[in-house]
Amino acid sequence: MNYGIYVPNFGQEINAQVLSDLAQEAEEAGWDGFFIWDHILHSKSQRFPLVDPWVSLAAIAVKTERIRIGTTVTAVARRRPWKLARETVTLDHLSNGRLTLSVGLGSPPDAEFAQFGEDPDPKVRARKLDEGLEILVGLWSGRPFSYRGEYYKVEKTVFLPVPKQSPRIPIWVGGFWPNKAPFRRAAHWDGAFPLKMGGAMRVKDLREIRSYIDEHRRNDAPFDIVMMGYTPGDKPDKAIKTVGKYTKAGLTWWLESLFRMKNSVESMRVRIQQGPPRAR
Repeated sequence: MNYGIYVPNFGQEINAQVLSDLAQEAEEAGWDGFFIWDHILHSKSQRFPLVDPWVSLAAIAVKTERIRIGTTVTAVARRRPWKLARETVTLDHLSNGRLTLSVGLGSPPDAEFAQFGEDPDPKVRARKLDEGLEILVGLWSGRPFSYRGEYYKVEKTVFLPVPKQSPRIPIWVGGFWPNKAPFRRAAHWDGAFPLKMGGAMRVKDLREIRSYIDEHRRNDAPFDIVMMGYTPGDKPDKAIKTVGKYTKAGLTWWLESLFRMKNSVESMRVRIQQGPPRAR
């Protein structure tokens, strides 16, 4: 079981330096990962600062040595897959093989897509996501690669270097349960990051997700089930109990969400320093 920190890439006190400092403190406090949101605009009416997650992850990579880092989640449909391939491999090398790429359709579609003239249609975004993932893996391979899809075309190209990690950078797929399509997609990759439509994730939901993904898996390679939530750092026994029930249902990563603390870096720092909800 792994425990990570889950931080929005926006807020009055948030910048790349602050995020890298928090990640360093998380590593020192015994957390296993540090993941940040990948938003370009959180809402159409946004009036608060927002920082680029990839520049911030680079700062985090050079300030940490052990913890896994990544985004939750990157909307591949608003990226050029070949640019994302360059960025991810560079960051994977910079972090010495600690990057996880978490992907999804992107939300909210009006702010993240329509606001900038991009098609917000979920079917279009889904097809772009699938094509983008094929291109990423092809370019990560270090071998001659070409692609002809509905939305993207790549002439025969070789990208070097290859990722530090083998066989490649792990990919987690986010989605809202009980929508099934994101979890069929996740079954082809390395992990799933489920959120619940209309409410909180229950143990029953997690078991159903795990079972559904298992039905669609093509191999028996390790697979992560990732969940975000809140635990009381000042009540470790209660925190351990909260996470423990999900662990029994197949959870492999718990991400402690600091979203409620987005206006107070000091509150984030306190929760980080209290450590993960694991038995001491």
